[in-house]
Amino acid sequence: MKEMTILHRMGEGGKCLIGMVHCLPLPGTLGHGGDMEKIYEKALTDARTLEAAGFDAVIVENTTDMPYARNLSAGQLAALAAITRCVVQAVRIPVGVDASFSDTPAALAAAYAAGAQFVRSPAFVDTVQVTGLGSIGPCAQEGLHMRRQLGAEDIAVFADVQVKHSHMVNPSVSLEESVQAAADCGADALIVTGLSTGLETPMETVSRAKEASKLPVIIGSGCAPEIAAQQLAVADGAIVGSALKQGGVITAPVDAGLCRLVVQAVRGRDVEEEGATL
Repeated sequence: MKEMTILHRMGEGGKCLIGMVHCLPLPGTLGHGGDMEKIYEKALTDARTLEAAGFDAVIVENTTDMPYARNLSAGQLAALAAITRCVVQAVRIPVGVDASFSDTPAALAAAYAAGAQFVRSPAFVDTVQVTGLGSIGPCAQEGLHMRRQLGAEDIAVFADVQVKHSHMVNPSVSLEESVQAAADCGADALIVTGLSTGLETPMETVSRAKEASKLPVIIGSGCAPEIAAQQLAVADGAIVGSALKQGGVITAPVDAGLCRLVVQAVRGRDVEEEGATL
């Protein structure tokens, strides 16, 4: 039986750490090496390492499928769903899906097939310009319609607002406007980030998002051990990826020691202040 949902945890005031399971290149992409067993093995090892270190959830993502397309191919989607299902069966903590760059309908389909609990949607309500992809528009309507078609409304949507690796097509749109739009369109939680992977999410951004909505706010980049406690004093959770890899190399395995440093930084404060409620 899976642990309680991370939305439940955050709703009760808990601080949730979500670790990234970065898949090796999937079938149909330029980097795919032709060995699915190797892809399964790495994903399962990373997920188990994160769980053993004390992370509350994991996200399975096709991070290395460069260059990204606007939509996943049939081969990518099938592989992402299969890998996610293996992870769901291997760990007791909640599992999410992110179909890069922002194919939220594909992420929802994979999550539904795999039995995952949530998805990440990088361009849920914003129109952003992404180098190598061009303009990416909002996917809230398409994604939520897919979720209803599947009968999967128990799968939560964690929506980025003004996501990393992109620029707003209309820079006059404020963070608060993006936050409110995401909330109005049905997001279950919000994700705020720095400019790119590994760069710290400004605390001002976190605070502004918290003030603009009652939804949980999750840090989506730059959560390193030395600043994790400060960040989680304000945010409700954090997604941690490159900080758990030696040298920040995305394709490297998750490092158990780095995982423990992040967990200790956050749980040390939680244990002292909240009586080890997590």
